[in-house]
Amino acid sequence: MIQKIKTNTVIRAGLIVFCMTLFFATAPTFAGETLNYRLKWLFNTSVAGDIIADTGGFFKKAGLDVSVNEGGAGKNAIKELELGYADFGVASADQVIRALEKGADVVVLAQLFQVNPMQWIYRSDQPEIKGLSDLKGRHIGVTFGGNDETIMNTLLAKAELTSKDVRISSVRFNFTPFLKKEVDVWPIYRNSQGVILEERLSAENEQVKFFNPADYGVSFVANSVVTSGSMIKKHPETVKAFMTALLSAWEFAMDPANQPQVLAQIKKKDKGTKDDIRQKQLKATRPLIKPDKGTNIGIIDVGAWQQTERIMVKEKQIVAPVDVTSRLVGPKK
Repeated sequence: MIQKIKTNTVIRAGLIVFCMTLFFATAPTFAGETLNYRLKWLFNTSVAGDIIADTGGFFKKAGLDVSVNEGGAGKNAIKELELGYADFGVASADQVIRALEKGADVVVLAQLFQVNPMQWIYRSDQPEIKGLSDLKGRHIGVTFGGNDETIMNTLLAKAELTSKDVRISSVRFNFTPFLKKEVDVWPIYRNSQGVILEERLSAENEQVKFFNPADYGVSFVANSVVTSGSMIKKHPETVKAFMTALLSAWEFAMDPANQPQVLAQIKKKDKGTKDDIRQKQLKATRPLIKPDKGTNIGIIDVGAWQQTERIMVKEKQIVAPVDVTSRLVGPKK
């Protein structure tokens, strides 16, 4: 009887060891725990890949339990990383650089937008902006204190234009001044507000054009995936699993062949936008994330990060360089 008990005990112990070995061989460090991923924006087409990673099962297939939390006003992924409320997040380059100046332990894993969606819209019946000198005499809207103000200041300086050469007005999310033609050149996110305004003006038989700073040599980096340096040191396999799943989801989301499935998943999260608008927003998002077929989604444009840092120093947004390139740990161009 004693021998039988010992045998059963050994068998049970062996099964436990086997199960634990299997579990840890297939699941990352955070198995059984929820990873928190804080986005920068609200749920909409601009975060298609993030939505698909969650609802499309990419995280689950990687053995990860991830809570994808939308961003918006009052939400700051880097602060949440520092406080331990988030494990991964999305932040723009200027947020990363400002945080580094303050000593934050933040690193960049991937650059989602290869082209900054922050651009300007203007009506086609106005003189076309073919060069930076064509900004002279224009009534331009900027969000004081926003990225668009920094970008526009850089563009004007590059064109050797001063504040006397243009008219600058402070704008907010209310499009009325642009719709009433009180402001000629209006800042928008190309793949969201740009689509909405273009559609609205088209209904009134007005056509529009877009002014993209990147076309004139100003690449101010937008949304990127971040985590803490300690997260990489303590849980490298979890970071690897998370990023592999996330970037695979973005590849899936940006493939036109998957559009019906992607739009259906976005609709579950963004019910306030019309179907046709979501479709056009997705189409406008693709070239910002993946400018050409050869671009690997998430690739980090080191030169663009360096330029962003130089611009922030020149605009006195930071006192001195922070060596941001030392915090770019993902695949680079």
